[in-house]
Amino acid sequence: MAERAFDCVGVRAEAYAAFPTLVFRLRVTDPSPDGVHSIALRCQIRVEPQLRRYGDTEAELLGDLFGDPSRWGDTLKPLQFANVSVMVPAFTGSTEVDLPVPCGYDLEVAAGRYFAALDEGEIPMLMLFSGTVFARVPGGFSVSQVPWHHEARCRLPVAVWRELMDRYFPDSGWLRLRRDTLRELGRFKSARALTSWDETLELLLKEARR
Repeated sequence: MAERAFDCVGVRAEAYAAFPTLVFRLRVTDPSPDGVHSIALRCQIRVEPQLRRYGDTEAELLGDLFGDPSRWGDTLKPLQFANVSVMVPAFTGSTEVDLPVPCGYDLEVAAGRYFAALDEGEIPMLMLFSGTVFARVPGGFSVSQVPWHHEARCRLPVAVWRELMDRYFPDSGWLRLRRDTLRELGRFKSARALTSWDETLELLLKEARR
């Protein structure tokens, strides 16, 4: 007997959100002839880094996450990306719904560092579904849970991620530093009459290379 299914049919960068947001397009299929009244759907999204290849520059930048590439057979483990929820409205047969996923650009978060290190290609992801289904039955409604085995795979193009980040943080990124570190950087910047934090860090990098 056919059972309920969840699939991801695409992902895009939301153009008009107040905060960086990816929108995953989900297709939900249910074989019940009476249809579904609604689904309170939860979705956990994981990155599966072991399912793609990496260029030399990407591998170098990913060293702090996964270590030396010679060890990647053991260290390329799934990364947690998001836990989000959405209400699926009433339908019979199948329907499609948008699943918005707010995103940050925090390079201290493992998934953020992973995304920032990639130059091209696609990011393999696994979507794990759970939640509550409210279904129509003769004379009323039934309530059941979405079984934990429901999942879907999708691939986020790196170009879509970069489009999203460039829309909100054009040609820039963010680092969180301790307050005392910021004060020392400020002293260094002021003592050398530097005009920007970029100049400050570039000079420090040059001195470190010497």
